[in-house]
Amino acid sequence: MAMEALGRLVDVCIGAAPVDLSSAAVTGKRVSLKGAGGLTIIVFKGAGTAGDDPTLTLKQHTAASSGTTSNLAIIDHYYLKDAATLAGTEQWTKVTQSAAATIADPGGAGTSAEHQQIIAIEVDAAQLSDGYTHVSLDVADVGTNAQLGAVLYLRRDLLAQRAPAALAASL
Repeated sequence: MAMEALGRLVDVCIGAAPVDLSSAAVTGKRVSLKGAGGLTIIVFKGAGTAGDDPTLTLKQHTAASSGTTSNLAIIDHYYLKDAATLAGTEQWTKVTQSAAATIADPGGAGTSAEHQQIIAIEVDAAQLSDGYTHVSLDVADVGTNAQLGAVLYLRRDLLAQRAPAALAASL
C-alpha cells in the first residue's frame, strides 16, 4: 500500500470556516510553523458583486494567542484559478507583485469579486522574523453584498511524520 500524504507530507487545518465575507472582516486562525518547513494557504471564494474585491493580509505571530503580531510582507507572488464559474478545467496562473503583506483584488483586473477563485499563497518557515512561530491570513470585509469564502492551511514538509490520527494540533 502506498503511503498517504496526510501526516507524512502535509497536515490540513482551518484558517477561516466558510463565511459570508460581507458580514465582517475575517480574522484568520493562527497556525504554528514549528515542526513544518512551510505552509500553503488556500483561499477559495464564490462570486460576488462588482466592486467588492477581497483584500487578504498575511500576518506573523510570536504565540498561538496574544504575543506580538506584525504583517508578514513576503508575498511577491501567488497562484490563482479564476473563472466566472470554476469548472475544474482551469490552470494555475502565477501572479507577481512587489513583496507585500497584502493581496488586493486577486488577479488585479478589478473583477475578482465577480469571479469564483482559488488563491494559493506559499510561506516558507524561514521567512518568518526571528521569534515568530505562527502565521495567519485575514480577509477584509468585502462590502455590503454577499460573497462566500473560506481559508485552509496546508502545513507542509512535516519534520515529524505520523499517522494522521497521531498528528499534534497545529496551534
